[in-house]
Amino acid sequence: MSNPRFIDLSHVIEDGMITYPGFPAPHVCDFLSREASRARYAAGTTFQIGRIELIANTGTYLDSPFHRYEEGRDIAQLTVEELADLPAVVLRIEGTRSIDVPALADLEVRGRAVLVRTGWAQHWRTERYGQGHPFLTAAAAAWLKDQGARLVGIDSLNIDDTATGERPVHTTLLGAGIPIVEHLRGLEQLPLAGFTFSAVPPAVRGMGSFPVRAYARL
Repeated sequence: MSNPRFIDLSHVIEDGMITYPGFPAPHVCDFLSREASRARYAAGTTFQIGRIELIANTGTYLDSPFHRYEEGRDIAQLTVEELADLPAVVLRIEGTRSIDVPALADLEVRGRAVLVRTGWAQHWRTERYGQGHPFLTAAAAAWLKDQGARLVGIDSLNIDDTATGERPVHTTLLGAGIPIVEHLRGLEQLPLAGFTFSAVPPAVRGMGSFPVRAYARL
C-alpha cells in the first residue's frame, strides 16, 4: 500500500475509567509534574513523567494463552509476527446476542484475524455495556480454531457469555494459541476484508493480558 489509511480501534484509557464492572479503574497521575521538575533542570526546561496504576484488563486489551492456562505463553512470549499486520476479516452481526457457527460459515478465516462487529461499543462507559453483551458460542470458537483463525477480536464486554463461570471460548481459542482481543471499537469503519490488523502490547513477563493500541491498515 503506497498511501495506507490507519484506523484506531482502541478505547482511550483515562483516569477513573471502568472497563469491566467490578474491576478497579486505572489511576493516571504525575510521578514528576512540570512544576516539580523546574527544580531539577535549567531555567525554562520542564518535563512531565507520568505514572499509571491499572489492572491488565483495562481498555482494549489482548489475552494470551497464559491468561487461561498456567503453562501457556504470556504476553512477552507472543511474537510481533503473531500480532501485527495480520490479514483480517470482519463479521458484521448486530442485534444477535449468541453468535454461533452459521453466522461465521461464509467467512474465509484461515490465517486471518477475525474481528466480530456487534455494535456493542456504542454502550462503552455506560451501565448498559456490562449487561447482556453479545458473545461467541463454544461451537463458534471450535469452528474458528478448526478453520485456522490466527486471532479473534470482538467489540463487546467479553468474547464469552458471562452469565456463568464457564469460559469455553477463552478455553478453546487460548488453548490453541489463538490470541483474543476484547473491547474493540470502530469496527463499523472497516471493510469486510482487504486490510490488516495489529494489536501489540508491551512485552511484560508474567502477564496474561495487557492493553493494546489496536488498529487496522487499509
